[in-house]
Amino acid sequence: MNIGKKLKRLRIKHQLTLEELANRSELSKGFLSQLENDNCSPSISTLEDLLEVLGSSLQEFFSEKSEETIVFSEKDYYENVQEEYKIDYLVPNAQKNAAEPIRITIFPGGRSQEIIPHDGEDFGYVLKGRATLVYGGEKHHLKKGDTFYVRCNENYYIENKTKSDCELIWISTPPFF
Repeated sequence: MNIGKKLKRLRIKHQLTLEELANRSELSKGFLSQLENDNCSPSISTLEDLLEVLGSSLQEFFSEKSEETIVFSEKDYYENVQEEYKIDYLVPNAQKNAAEPIRITIFPGGRSQEIIPHDGEDFGYVLKGRATLVYGGEKHHLKKGDTFYVRCNENYYIENKTKSDCELIWISTPPFF
């Protein structure tokens, strides 16, 4: 961690000049400049004083919040092609999240893997084509624009008995695929 760079970001965020921070913290402008350029290190008590002036604490300052990606493009997708279907993982490493969105293309005559009962819920939206959701032995026909929402307390899968691809957005909680 670059303490100086982080202190500088905080100072700028609070719209303070080096001179203003020096006056408020009773430290020299030269010392603060060296500190911000990582040419020296503050004592814990000096750092606490600076952080108090900057409206922060040691705990907040040293907590590492990772920059989380929230927008993904096609170049970020991971593709898994099987004989009967293809999955595009729309959010990289979604297994660490509460939900996993995928785009699945079920080829003509194919079917998805069978989802076994587990604690969770799944949602699907048909982007193109037709398919059949087989849930707990019952068949539910799906076409473009249809959605499904299931509690995952029964085995289920989606089959495509047509001559065209069927494409769906499928969101699993917890991540399954």
